[in-house]
Amino acid sequence: MHVAHLTLHDFRSYADIDVALEPGATAFIGRNGQGKTNLVEAIDYLSRLSSHRVATDTPLVRAGADQAIVRASVVKEGRTALLEVELNPGRANRARINRSPLPRPRELIGVVRTVVFAPDDLTLVKGDPSDRRKFLDDLLVLRVPRLAGVRSDYDRILKQRNSLLKTAGVARGGSRDAAMSTLEIWDDNLARVGAELLGARLRLVEDLRPYLGKAYEAVARGASRDDADLDYKPSVDVDSTSDLPQALLDAIATRRKDELDRGISLVGPHRDELLLTLGNADLRLPVKGYASHGESWSFALALRLASYDLLRADGDDPILVLDDVFAELDGERRNQLAQLVAGAEQVLVTAAVAADVPEALQGVRFVVADGQVTRDA
Repeated sequence: MHVAHLTLHDFRSYADIDVALEPGATAFIGRNGQGKTNLVEAIDYLSRLSSHRVATDTPLVRAGADQAIVRASVVKEGRTALLEVELNPGRANRARINRSPLPRPRELIGVVRTVVFAPDDLTLVKGDPSDRRKFLDDLLVLRVPRLAGVRSDYDRILKQRNSLLKTAGVARGGSRDAAMSTLEIWDDNLARVGAELLGARLRLVEDLRPYLGKAYEAVARGASRDDADLDYKPSVDVDSTSDLPQALLDAIATRRKDELDRGISLVGPHRDELLLTLGNADLRLPVKGYASHGESWSFALALRLASYDLLRADGDDPILVLDDVFAELDGERRNQLAQLVAGAEQVLVTAAVAADVPEALQGVRFVVADGQVTRDA
C-alpha cells in the first residue's frame, strides 16, 4: 500500500497543494514552520480521522477558511482508490471513497493505515496514563475499525454518567431517588461498552508483546528481546475467565460512595494503565522513573516498530511517517531506526536539514519553503 497523490485545500498552511508521491522513501526538507509536517499529518489524518499533533480539527483548517479538504489516491494491490475527507469545524465532517459519500466518516478509518514516529513519542514512556491509553486505542482502531464506534460510544457514556454523578451527589429526596435510578441505567451502559473496549485492549497487549521484545532488541544496543515488556493494568480485578461486564458492575457498586462524593466515574477503561517495564525475570522496573533518556527513547521507538510489525502481520504494509524524529536521536539510534524501516513499502520523512536523513532513507526529496513543495532534482 502507498499514497500516490496528495491534494490539500485549506489544510493548515496550504490554500491548495498537489504532491505526486512514490513507493519507497520520500523526504520533505524544510525549516521549522514551512509546512513539511502538515503534509504527513494530512496522510495520517486519512488513516485515523485524527491528528498526531492536536486534539481537535479546528487547527487543521487554514485561518480564514470554513473547511479543509484532504484527498489522496491510494494504491493497494495494484488498485487505486480515491479517499477524501472534508473537515467542517463545528459541523459534521464528510468522507468519500471514489467520490461516493460514506454514511459515516469513520467508515474511512483503516482503508489506509499509518504508523507515525514523532518527537512527542517520548510521552508514551514518560507521560500520563492517558497517553498510553491513546496509543493502544489508536492501534486498536487501525486493526479493527469498528472499534472507533465503541470508543466514541464509551466517551459519550462516560460524559453523561459523570454529569449524572455530579447531579446525584448533591440531590436530595425524590430528585436523588430519580437520579440514582437513572444512574443504574448508565452503569449498565458503561459496563457493557467498557467491557468491549477493555477486552479488546487486553487482547491487543497480548498480541503486541512479542513484537515489542523483538523491536527493543533491534534498537537498544546490547539488549535482548526479554528485556522489554508491557502489561495491561485494569481498574478492576480480571483474569482470562472473567465476565468483564459483571466485573465492571461489581467494581462500580464497590466505589459508588466515592463516585458520588467526587462526581466522577472511578471505574472503567478510562482509569486503566499500560505498564512498561525493563529488566529480567528477577527484577523488572517501570520505564517511567527508572530508565535513562536513551533507554526511554529506545522503548518509545520499539513501541512504534512493534505497532508497525503487528499491523504488517495483519496483512498490509502500513505507511511509515518519520516526523522530525531523527533530530531527536543520537547517531547510533538514527541509523538503526533507518535500517529497520528502510524496507517498508512507503516511508515519509520530514527533516529540517537534509543531513538529518540517514543514508538508508535517501530517496525522493522535496524542498518545502514559502508554501511551496518542490521536488529536488
